[in-house]
Amino acid sequence: MGSATNLPHLILLPTSTPHSPTPLFMAPMSRRPKGNPVHGWLILDKPVEMTSTQAVAVVKRLFNAQKAGHGGTLDPLATGILPIALGEATKTMSFAVDGAKGYRFTVRWGAETTTDDAEGPVARSSEIRPTRAQIEALTTEFIGEIEQVPPQFSAIKVEGNRAYDLARDGEIVDLKARIVVVDDLRVMDMPDEATTVFEADCGRGTYVRAIARDMGRRLGCFGHVIALRRTRVGPFTLDSSVRLDDLKAEAEEKGVAPLAALLPVEAALADLTRIDVAPNDAGRLRRGQSIILRGRDAPLPGPAFAICRGDLVALGEVERGELLPTRVFNLGG
Repeated sequence: MGSATNLPHLILLPTSTPHSPTPLFMAPMSRRPKGNPVHGWLILDKPVEMTSTQAVAVVKRLFNAQKAGHGGTLDPLATGILPIALGEATKTMSFAVDGAKGYRFTVRWGAETTTDDAEGPVARSSEIRPTRAQIEALTTEFIGEIEQVPPQFSAIKVEGNRAYDLARDGEIVDLKARIVVVDDLRVMDMPDEATTVFEADCGRGTYVRAIARDMGRRLGCFGHVIALRRTRVGPFTLDSSVRLDDLKAEAEEKGVAPLAALLPVEAALADLTRIDVAPNDAGRLRRGQSIILRGRDAPLPGPAFAICRGDLVALGEVERGELLPTRVFNLGG
């Protein structure tokens, strides 16, 4: 037998330890997102008895989109504007969620329910019916910055749980009053002595169900919402909305929902300054670098967005003659 020195040399590869990096040949393969890189806003006219989450799932499937989310929850019993962001539009969702809202809602006087709408059982009732003059006189007290306790059945989180989930389990949740802003509240119609139609313009976090509940208590007659329609979310109105049945019909005919139904990603940024930039500046912004804004028409300091050849490039802040990007977009897929 030959000596050990005549044996071929064995090269031992180091094994990984809990503190050592994973060998390159063991790196997991990246997974391609399912669906197509669809970008834009669909302004859905949500039908009744559908949750906002269900609506997003249906729209995402109809467009076969990789990513989707909604800009502001709408109650299942409510109809109207539900802005749904697809793809890169999800980066602008805060501008829809934080935007002003418009509602048209109908209140039935004489009963307060556990949910402040027609879904819950009556908690207390009254034979009193207010006059239109009494209601209109009270509306002024619900305009401006007001204190409001959200309904027990609401999406407010309590120790990590949604208030409506706790309420469905029979728990009485102690929801704290908070300041909300109501820009306007007006009486539109009074079909009978027990029914009043209102329109409201309000800020984020305002519950019109709570307005109906609190007005009913102040009037001594109690009240709850029997119909609710959202007419505006930020820059989005019913004029640009799409009915779900129409979208389904087109998707069935063409195999996928038409991209023509979408508004551009920058549609949520209507209140910001638009800056058109050249391709070389667009490249700098996409790399997270600032660009110099020259000329006497340079925008004033504040939030802005950059467009290059029709595509959204970046969101940012104009400061000292420069645009500093805070969020960049890749609409190429």
